[in-house]
Amino acid sequence: MIPERCARFGLRLGNKVKNYGFHKRCSSTKPPIVLGIETSCDDTGAAIVTGDGQVLAEFVNSQQNNHLRFGGIMPPVAQDIHRANIENVVNKTFEIAGLTPKELDAIAVTSRPGLPMSLIIGMRYAKHIARKYDKPIIPIHHMQAHALMARMTTRIPFPFLCLLVSGGHSLLVFIEGTNRFRLLGETLDDAPGEALDKIARRLKLRNVAKYEHMSGGQAIELAALAGASQSSAYDFPLPLSKYRDCQFSFAGLKNTATRHILEQEARHNVAPDGLLPDYEAFCASFLKGVTRHMLHRTQRAIEYCERNNFYADSSQPRSLVVSGGVACNNVIFNALSAMASQFDYSAYRPEKKHCTDNGTMIAWNGVEKLLAGDTEELTKDYGTLDVSGKCPIGESVIEDVKNANMACKWAKVDVYGGLEIEKRANLC
Repeated sequence: MIPERCARFGLRLGNKVKNYGFHKRCSSTKPPIVLGIETSCDDTGAAIVTGDGQVLAEFVNSQQNNHLRFGGIMPPVAQDIHRANIENVVNKTFEIAGLTPKELDAIAVTSRPGLPMSLIIGMRYAKHIARKYDKPIIPIHHMQAHALMARMTTRIPFPFLCLLVSGGHSLLVFIEGTNRFRLLGETLDDAPGEALDKIARRLKLRNVAKYEHMSGGQAIELAALAGASQSSAYDFPLPLSKYRDCQFSFAGLKNTATRHILEQEARHNVAPDGLLPDYEAFCASFLKGVTRHMLHRTQRAIEYCERNNFYADSSQPRSLVVSGGVACNNVIFNALSAMASQFDYSAYRPEKKHCTDNGTMIAWNGVEKLLAGDTEELTKDYGTLDVSGKCPIGESVIEDVKNANMACKWAKVDVYGGLEIEKRANLC
C-alpha cells in the first residue's frame, strides 16, 4: 500500500493511484520541488518553489515596453517575444536556484485562461522539459493561481473570499479548497485594469516624465494621490446601483471619464499632446469611482456569504484576499481593507511583485495541489494537454446572488483616508 502522503502526490485513476516517483521524497519527508511556467499574456515567467513555500528562484521577462507603442497587447507580437525568451527565462531560473530539471518533482504550467497564442508557448516548453526528464505536468488555471498566491506567505485558512482584479478580469470568488471555487460575481464588460489603462492613455499621462515608464494603472494611482484633496472635482455615478448582485461594470465609468476629458479639453483648448490642467484631480475622482464600485460589490459578497452560512463554523476567521494586478493599487486595497474590517474580515494580498502575472504563483499552485492531493489533472500523458483562452474559475452562484436581492447598508469608507498626503507618492 502506498503511504498516505505518497498517495497525495500521485495521480488518482478511479480507486487506483498512479505514482510518479514521489515515494523516495515521501520517505525522506522532503518537500516537493515544482517548476512553474507562466505565459498567459505578455510576461514570460518561471519560478521554482518548494512545498514549504520557499522560492528557490524566480525570473520574469516583461513585454510592457514592447506593447506600449501599440496602445495594447498584440497577441502575435506577444507570442513571438515569448518564443524568443522562454528558454532563457527557464534556464535562468534553474541557474539562480542551482538546480537541474532532474531534481524537480513536477512542472506546473498555465493552461487556461489567457491568450491562446501566448499560452501555447509555455505549454510546449513545459512538455519539452517533461518529456526530456520524465516529469509529470500539472496544468494550472491562471486565475485560481492568483487567488491562492497569498497563502504562500500568509497563513490564510480555507474557506475565504477573494476579489480578483486585473487587466482582464474582475471576479468575486468564495474559495473552499484548491479545487473548490464558487463564483459570486464577474465583470459584464471591461475589467478594472483595462479601464485604468485606457483612461491613462486618453489622458496622455505618458507625456509626463515621471509616468513615462509606468503602466496606466500605476500612473493614475500616483496622480490620484497628488490630487486626493480634490477627489470630488468630477462626478462618476456608481455603476449598476439598481442591481442587487455582485456583478461588475467598468465600461460606464470609462465612458463617463472619456466624456469629461473631451469636455475639459475643449473648454481649456488643450493641445493634441497636452494634459488637462487639473489631471491629478481628475485621476483622484476617477480612481475613487472605480474603488467605490469594488467596495459595494465586495461588501454584498461578504454579506451574501454570511447570510447563506458559507462558513461551517461561526468562529472561523474571516478573510478577504485581493489579488491580480490591480491589487497592487494601495488606494483600492486600503479602502477594501477598511470596509472588510467593519465585518471582522482581515484583508490580505500577495507581495506586490506576485500580484501581477508571474511563474511563482503557478509553481505555488502546483505545490498546493500536490500537498492537498488535488492531482486529478497531473499527468505524463502529455498529448492530452491543451490550452484554452476561456475557462470558468469554478461553480457559478451568480444567479443565486441575484435572486437573494440583498439590500445593503453601505460601510462608510474614506477612499483616500488613513494615509498622509505627503507620504502617498512613496506607496506606489
